[in-house]
Amino acid sequence: MLDLKKIAQQNRNELLNRVLPFWLEKSQDTEYGGYFTCLERDGKVFDTDKFIWLQGRQVWIFAMLYNNVERRPEWLECARQGGEFLRKYGHDGNYNWYFSLTREGRPLIAPYNIFSYTFATMAFSQLAKATGNDEYATIAKRTFEKILEKRDNPKGIWTKNVAGTRDLKSFALPMILCNMALESREMISESLLQQTIHECLHEVLDVFYRRDIGLIVENVTSQGELSDSFEGRLINPGHSLEATWFLMDLGVQLNDRSIIDQAVKIALDTAEYGWDREYDGIFYFMDRLGHPQQQLEWDQKLWWVHIESMIAMIKGYHLTGNRKCLEWFDRLHDYTWSHFRDEEYPEWYGYLNRRGEVLLPLKGGKWKGCFHVPRGLYQCWQILEKCEQPANLEL
Repeated sequence: MLDLKKIAQQNRNELLNRVLPFWLEKSQDTEYGGYFTCLERDGKVFDTDKFIWLQGRQVWIFAMLYNNVERRPEWLECARQGGEFLRKYGHDGNYNWYFSLTREGRPLIAPYNIFSYTFATMAFSQLAKATGNDEYATIAKRTFEKILEKRDNPKGIWTKNVAGTRDLKSFALPMILCNMALESREMISESLLQQTIHECLHEVLDVFYRRDIGLIVENVTSQGELSDSFEGRLINPGHSLEATWFLMDLGVQLNDRSIIDQAVKIALDTAEYGWDREYDGIFYFMDRLGHPQQQLEWDQKLWWVHIESMIAMIKGYHLTGNRKCLEWFDRLHDYTWSHFRDEEYPEWYGYLNRRGEVLLPLKGGKWKGCFHVPRGLYQCWQILEKCEQPANLEL
């Protein structure tokens, strides 16, 4: 029998005593502001470029924890100084957010990536709530509006595809908008919030989720149909599982049990599909028709995939009581903690080979920053503490 209270404390202690102190001490650039994210196993900086989406994610983490866990001054200051760096240097003056900057804040890569915008919105929404600063709230609102303007062509002039030949749309944007709408609800009007939520639910559940195969696909045609191409056959189990707990949160927000039940079904089916029966863990990429894949890293085991899957399963169990969710949480928790957690140094590894051996010993880089590990520990801690209580739903 799982001791859920003990596991809740395990997640709480890891978050507060190991992971957050690591980022507070090792990542903050006290000379120029913002954060270093390219950190070796022990936290030494190995590259000083600053990636906007990771800057925004770290602002969000520390502001969110300040708002929701404890009003620690060091958390607020960490979020505030990162937010100020983003406010000054992260965009072109019209809230078009660059992809990356030099250490000093000079732009390196143009604003081609919509996720620089989404995490800036989330960051300034939480920072506005923490500080009461109206300028931060305005930045969040203006950036949210930019995202909605760009949603049909996220990369704009920087897209590489030739229009009219194979026009595909990606699951990633409606997925993140599901979460961002709730994160930013205090910064936008109720009508816009509801409109965004319902549009995202439609895209995720009626377009990208394919009932005939029981899975979410990463790309569909502009008409919402399957495409027999590398991109069209792509399944990313981690993305799908992360999306399911966003859907569960929306189901709670809308008081709609059917959304929650559908999300739980998708989560269980995806975990079963994506699990590596030879070496354990969840594959990074898969082909829905079983063909060879173009991503050479397809069989790697990534930190965020497993952490997001844990959240989905424990949230599904809490909201529905489905024992299969609890069984999957137990399996995922055991694998994740035994493979990704570094026993010697704080923070977790990000990249394992298929056999579960550490592939890269870094703690942060261009794609891994202060986000999935602390958010996952926070989510699991909070949900596990509620698991012995009935879910607070009027359904």
